[in-house]
Amino acid sequence: MPPFLLPKSAPQPPSLPRWLKRKVPKGNCEHFTSKVISDLSLQTVCHHAKCPNRMECYAEKTATFLVLGDTCTRGCAFCSVRTGPPGPPDLEEPHRVAQAASQLGLRHVVVTCVTRDDLPDGGAKHLCRTVAAVRQATGATIEVLPSDFGGNPMAVDQLLESHPEVYNHNTETVPRLYGAVRGPKADYRWTLRMFRRIAGRDCGTRTKTGMMLGLGETTAEVVDTLADLREAGVEMLTLGQYLQPSPRQMPVVRYVEPAEFNRLADLARAMGYRQVAAGPFIRSSYHAREMAELDSS
Repeated sequence: MPPFLLPKSAPQPPSLPRWLKRKVPKGNCEHFTSKVISDLSLQTVCHHAKCPNRMECYAEKTATFLVLGDTCTRGCAFCSVRTGPPGPPDLEEPHRVAQAASQLGLRHVVVTCVTRDDLPDGGAKHLCRTVAAVRQATGATIEVLPSDFGGNPMAVDQLLESHPEVYNHNTETVPRLYGAVRGPKADYRWTLRMFRRIAGRDCGTRTKTGMMLGLGETTAEVVDTLADLREAGVEMLTLGQYLQPSPRQMPVVRYVEPAEFNRLADLARAMGYRQVAAGPFIRSSYHAREMAELDSS
């Protein structure tokens, strides 16, 4: 039995509340984006993470590119990306990402990656090549959303040398749940050290993080985590509702009401976060261009 497939005797997740029920968009506007991605043999986290906003974003000709393959070396309990031994990096992938960004007319490009614990630099060099290719082809601003690189500070420095406008790394959850949610290879202390390192470089790259709510955290734990991250130099924040991608991932413990998201957003702004997006359907790269543009204004 898959590790998070609930047995019949287990308590069932709460029923989906009304604020998480959306109508399927009409029309076929998203087909253009799907075709560009398919024709160039690219991956998106929108597809692999079963994002509820995928059709909306594709219809607006935007997507979050997933590089370094479609197989992750870790098995986070919340994530539906395939786990196993990955293949070698595709050296032509950065150029195909740049081509897709050009065809879609993107002004802000978000590039994320699977975790590659098998590579000495965690894939930082490949991400740098992708940033360079996209910048040359489009002139767009770029947001990188890398793994934790196994706590390797040199990999962080290497990626910063490519001068992305935004360095986004998802904290995902509160420290107490790190082991259950992100697995034994993740370390909350790495997350804080990474953001402090970026802030200390004073390189002009803005910092951003995202958290999922509804995994069993308390409000006090969320507040403490937000305070930690702000102290570490994080400037932009996204808070969204965790939604179980399939029965193989950990179940939802609680659905957070929109009013609670609003209260947390107000609190985060009071802490000094420059930009905050919070709500049930918010994801780390949802409307990323608008957030980046607001932060630079």
